[in-house]
Amino acid sequence: MARHLLETKDFSKDEVEQILDLAQSFLESKPRNSLNGHIVITIFFENSTRTLSSFEVATKRLGGSVVRLDVSRSSTSKGETLFDTAANLNAMNPSAIVVRHGNSGVPNILSQYVSCSIINGGDGAHAHPTQALLDLLTLRKHLGNLEGKKIAIVGDIRNSRVANSNIELLGRFGMEVILVGPPHFIPKTSLRHCLFLKEVIDEVDAVMSLRTQTERHNCPIYSSLKDYASDYCITQETFGNRDIILLHPGPVHRNIDISDAMLKDPRCKVLEQVTHGVAIRMAVLETLITHDSNAKIPKNFPYF
Repeated sequence: MARHLLETKDFSKDEVEQILDLAQSFLESKPRNSLNGHIVITIFFENSTRTLSSFEVATKRLGGSVVRLDVSRSSTSKGETLFDTAANLNAMNPSAIVVRHGNSGVPNILSQYVSCSIINGGDGAHAHPTQALLDLLTLRKHLGNLEGKKIAIVGDIRNSRVANSNIELLGRFGMEVILVGPPHFIPKTSLRHCLFLKEVIDEVDAVMSLRTQTERHNCPIYSSLKDYASDYCITQETFGNRDIILLHPGPVHRNIDISDAMLKDPRCKVLEQVTHGVAIRMAVLETLITHDSNAKIPKNFPYF
């Protein structure tokens, strides 16, 4: 049976360490041809720049081929079910399908209808496992051993799949995750949380800013994003001269999430995260595809 990456829990801590080490080797050496002869299909029902492009670049750097399914022109726009789409794509014998969907749980459901690996490129507000892996790689590079280190996640945490995946993964590696934001942005949790970043800025080693996901809000939370920014935009004044690093999964709302000046500050690692994203996705693809030599058709596969 093919192995999937649907959430960060799908990899043990030892396996995550192996993924990080493999990704580091891709950052330091020439590309390999381990996916020569393999096809990866990308199907994104939500817009994406970094995740979609980095999966495609990662596949090509490993010598594989990419087929991008244009959702707007696919049969799903003509009424075909997701399950039939998955079954038909699977019949083309890809080695992996990378899927992003606005509804939580879709990659998990699709994994039951294919014989290849499904990789979750982000589903609703549920999970974004490769983003958390690249964030972990970035943090490990700059902070070393993460045991006992602290990170503040700032912003629209309730609607963030990035936050969900990072909370699980970083916690396993010994980081204390502190949630920062207005009460309506904080999920029900046992984690420590506070209203403003200034309350914890002197004790954290890293800050992760999140985009305010207005598309997931049932009603307006702030009268304007500028009002939100007055409390939560991260600036050089926010950081002062502190030796901490700043992450953001993108896309960054300039001067809403992070100020223009702070984006240029060397403590801001946003572009480095993008570089790490390609390496992490190379590591994930190679691990899932080349280690899966005994894939079988699942029992509930609809066409067999």
